[in-house]
Amino acid sequence: MSYQAKLEKLIEDKDGLILTKEAVAAGVPRQYLNIFVRKNRLERVARGVYLTPDAFDDEMYRLQAKNQRTIFSHETALYLHDLTDRDPIEWSVTVPYGYNATHLRAEGVKVYTVKKALHQVGVMELKTIYGRPIKAYNKERTICDIIRNRNKMDIAILNEAIRRYLDTKDKNIPLLLRYAEKLDVQNVVRKYLEILL
Repeated sequence: MSYQAKLEKLIEDKDGLILTKEAVAAGVPRQYLNIFVRKNRLERVARGVYLTPDAFDDEMYRLQAKNQRTIFSHETALYLHDLTDRDPIEWSVTVPYGYNATHLRAEGVKVYTVKKALHQVGVMELKTIYGRPIKAYNKERTICDIIRNRNKMDIAILNEAIRRYLDTKDKNIPLLLRYAEKLDVQNVVRKYLEILL
């Protein structure tokens, strides 16, 4: 199979949004991406991210593909888990302490930082509305995060999210309490549970 055919198949498999690293991993030299750009078969939408003219630009997937240590969290995770009706005005992500997120803030992304030991706690894979995989925190971690940052949150969103979580069939209160302890919000979480359960 020629490089061009390999790249075409990869583009098809990836629904028109492809990363340089995916092409290289498939054995396609980088210059073939540039050839496709010159022929208007691909558009470079960001460093290392290419899109076909007819594909939808999956902003969430692209953001995480460029910034692999970001994990969707807080308001964005509430939205992904259907714990709020409000579409996020800006994407919220969590990065480990020490990660330089200046470029993310410049792009209008809300950035939260956490100790490296807590960064991967509760990470799961979800899908964007276009069906591409992204990393976000699970419901329990998200509830702990919004309670932890309650002073910077809209109280109505916070209360609704907790109520919705408690109404879900797949809630896991023991896991919620374990995360609450790790994130040092166990007393506040218990108070919310006492009031709402």
